[in-house]
Amino acid sequence: MPKLQAAQIAVTPFQQNCALIWDAESGRGTVIDPGGDLPRIEAAIARAGCGIDQILLTHGHLDHAGGAMALKAALEAAQGAPVPILGPDRRDEFLLRGIAAQARQYGLEGMEDATPDRWLAEGETVVIAGHDFAVLHCPGHSPGHVVFASAALGFAVVGDVLFRGSIGRTDFPYGDHAALIDAIVTKLLPLGDGMRFLCGHGPGSTFGEERRGNPFLPR
Repeated sequence: MPKLQAAQIAVTPFQQNCALIWDAESGRGTVIDPGGDLPRIEAAIARAGCGIDQILLTHGHLDHAGGAMALKAALEAAQGAPVPILGPDRRDEFLLRGIAAQARQYGLEGMEDATPDRWLAEGETVVIAGHDFAVLHCPGHSPGHVVFASAALGFAVVGDVLFRGSIGRTDFPYGDHAALIDAIVTKLLPLGDGMRFLCGHGPGSTFGEERRGNPFLPR
């Protein structure tokens, strides 16, 4: 990825991968899925030496979005400019509104309900560190889950849709296993075997590796 840099920051007791993506030349970056542990995220931003243009959310679960409002406030205070929260699809609004209550159930502190500045939808494009990423609606793990994918860079951020050797959970009341598999097969795998991805937990992979060896995907 020419000029584009990415850091994976494990946050919260769920070890969720918050992603920091920035352009080394322009010094502009984006934070994706800041679930919590803001000092870790802020330290990564400081090491990268970049300014943050926006915060993106793949979906509404607390470990992905619980720190979004606090990070937005901290960045806006430090940078003196708006840092909008974009995404996910509006169908995850009920999850974003329930973050604080769920966090209390888990005994977690510092997680807040999140209110995006703008919802995202299938077919839109977001600019991450100067590069266009398509917004793909990939439901199943949650109703409004979105993925960010750049065909030009051969790189995607897939949240909890697909993992190395596994797929996102669908055993929630609102989960849909068939929809998740359909999204992976019809929207992600066609992007090409060489497409690399960062996921919401654990190490990344490529779509080719998962197409060939992921036991949860159809053969």
